[in-house]
Amino acid sequence: MSARLLIVEDEVVTRNTLTRLFQQEGYDVFDAADGMQMQRIMARQQVDLVIMDVNLPGKSGIELAEKLRENQNIGLIFLTGRDAEEDRLLALELGADDYLIKPYNPKELIIRVRNLYRRIEALKSQEKTIGHDSIVYEFNNWRLESDSRCLFSPEGKMFRLPKSEYRAMELFLTNPGKILDRETLVKKMLDRELRPNDRTVDVAIRRIRRHFEGFGDTPNLITTIHGEGYRFVGQVNIRHLDQPSLNSPS
Repeated sequence: MSARLLIVEDEVVTRNTLTRLFQQEGYDVFDAADGMQMQRIMARQQVDLVIMDVNLPGKSGIELAEKLRENQNIGLIFLTGRDAEEDRLLALELGADDYLIKPYNPKELIIRVRNLYRRIEALKSQEKTIGHDSIVYEFNNWRLESDSRCLFSPEGKMFRLPKSEYRAMELFLTNPGKILDRETLVKKMLDRELRPNDRTVDVAIRRIRRHFEGFGDTPNLITTIHGEGYRFVGQVNIRHLDQPSLNSPS
């Protein structure tokens, strides 16, 4: 089956150009001019990847990305004329996989989309091989569930983590007290190598920390080890459902 690609772009010429470009590459392409059209398409079609502009009528691409990441496991690339550093970092914080500036090189865009799709398919295959063993991670009165990828606060507030953030937390919780460098984290999170000036890990850690910082009784569970990486310092209990508990001291 061909990869299913959704292009969300309000400028007609750009949208049509992108549609033709990826149809020629063998993708099954859908296109939308705004968030409402995007949501209608996604209600009817399963989508593997989204290429989206930031400046859209109605809800912006940033708002749509935030909603998309709540429930969907879809590759997301921003293709936009907004080249401000804060826009790029915000997009990455919201879970975007890539951020390209217009005008773009069509060959580069094709390669980036192809590589992202390969990573998505590799992660799906990995999950099928591993199976669906339900795991609950308990730490400092918090709880992370593997089935739903939901993080629960001591008061019971639920945060649904994007896949990359869940994978980072999973790595921390299975390696408490161990320093994890950025290369290891990005490989686990996105199944790719660390790139020059890559901030993906840092923005993901910042998003995860915000959940903990909102609760006064929670210590700084993820500490920065300058020049080396990050370390999880909490007490972890790992429960495989219907299996004995495995305690991991920090």
